[in-house]
Amino acid sequence: VLMDDKQIIGEGLGVTRSAEAIVINPKTWQVAWRGSVAALPAALDAMLAGQPAASGGASAGAAIAFPDRDAKAQITYVKDVAPILDKHCVACHEEGGIGPMAFNNYAMVKGFAPMIREVIRTDRMPPYHADPRVGHFSDDKRLSPDEIKTLVHWVDEGAPRGEGTDPLGAVKHVAAAWPLGQPDLVLNIPSYNVPASGVVDYQRPFTVNPTTEGHWIRATAVKPGDRQAVHHVLTGWIPDVPQGKTSNEGQWRASVGRYAVGSEADVFDGDVGTYLPPGGAVGFQMHYTPYGKETTDNSQIGVYFRKDAPKYIMRQTVISDPTIDIPANAGHHMEMAYTEFSKDALLYDAFIHAHYRATASDLWLQTPDGKQKLLISLPRYDFNWQRAYTFAEPVKIPAGSKLIAHYWYDNSKRNPHNPDPNIEVTWGEQSFQEMLFTQIDFRWMDETSAQQIDSDGRFAEVRLMGAMDKNLDGKLEKAELRGQMGKMLLAKFDEIDTNHDGVIDKAELKVALSKMGMGGQHHRADADSFDSPKPAASTPTAGGR
Repeated sequence: VLMDDKQIIGEGLGVTRSAEAIVINPKTWQVAWRGSVAALPAALDAMLAGQPAASGGASAGAAIAFPDRDAKAQITYVKDVAPILDKHCVACHEEGGIGPMAFNNYAMVKGFAPMIREVIRTDRMPPYHADPRVGHFSDDKRLSPDEIKTLVHWVDEGAPRGEGTDPLGAVKHVAAAWPLGQPDLVLNIPSYNVPASGVVDYQRPFTVNPTTEGHWIRATAVKPGDRQAVHHVLTGWIPDVPQGKTSNEGQWRASVGRYAVGSEADVFDGDVGTYLPPGGAVGFQMHYTPYGKETTDNSQIGVYFRKDAPKYIMRQTVISDPTIDIPANAGHHMEMAYTEFSKDALLYDAFIHAHYRATASDLWLQTPDGKQKLLISLPRYDFNWQRAYTFAEPVKIPAGSKLIAHYWYDNSKRNPHNPDPNIEVTWGEQSFQEMLFTQIDFRWMDETSAQQIDSDGRFAEVRLMGAMDKNLDGKLEKAELRGQMGKMLLAKFDEIDTNHDGVIDKAELKVALSKMGMGGQHHRADADSFDSPKPAASTPTAGGR
């Protein structure tokens, strides 16, 4: 259903009254027929039979007002359009920026005017995919309805310049090497030669941490060496320098930043921060995607320190399900997972991640009384733009609440991004496999930087429970056990189910995982690289993001 709340579509189609039916030819996007709703069935029958449709007649609906229609002639680039572009677009569309062209003068903008109108109408730009009717976000880059109308009307009128100095041409816009300013610490990620084609396994290099004293982090930023090749970067501090040239996520403790296109920096609220201990190493998870030519990536991470300790610690955990199983040719397949909070918490943001077959996702809060609230809705997930959605006001999470993530996947031939609709798809690192991965930043209400707790321990049993417990009852039935870990539990189900009630509850799962020597962590073969970083051992370094 298209909700034309900005009146852009109705105005463009020349609609004057409600209850008018319009048939669009999807091959040309031209109006093939219009008329009254009563005449629509006969018109469709005629067109499907290859016959000309009879005139539809006038609609008897109410007249529709378009109050902004007469304002078109007054809109100019200098007075109206350039300020909008400067506010919303130039940060990416500048020399050296991530945008494919630089909006640095009137001639350049006018040349792309039809494309600007198209990407605005189709809601592709600015790239922000949260449903505007759900939640409020501090990093929302979307245009306001008035700004959208201004840009579309300006293009409709031929993109007039107007009188005066070119606002975008008067200032030289060049992408800064570090948009947040020069970092206090720059970590060089070991270089990697990305081939022109083929599948590149995740690279897991590390670099020695050069700091000799601990620091509280207020922000991090990643500068990719080759934007086309670097899909994402995850990081983690490692207490002991690994042997050899690689590390793994099981060694990580505190996060030292992350990157994906659309999410290149993390800046923390003034009252929260994370701690980088001295020494050790920083490990990296590098996902590279070949794009047709060989290239060498030399990415960097900039770290910005606080002058003093924050009052609170920013923590991080993950909602994931490494047991996902998407049938071949399934056009609308849903998977779900959750995490549960044993204590009161404050939620700051959520980073939603999947691969080519994902089409939508959301995040719900379910409080102990069973009430649910939709926090984030992404009705159109875009693999090419991934970001953390930061709440304008942090969300209170009462103890005992669940955060529930749903993901929808299109594994059919109708999905233009689908590598192969004829195969069953399961969890995997590569983009032609799939993931269900929602990373959240939060703080515990009962924790301060002076009085820290074992954050990761609070999620020990719930990680696996939240991945498999599809009916949200806090218990695992035999039918809910999937994947390698599910097979392991199923093989010992009767032994684990000590009270013989036919399900595995949280206490029984905790004992079983302890006997398996897993301490509540996902099995490596299932959870892969996306386990949440563990807290560091000593008190000063327990602050992990």
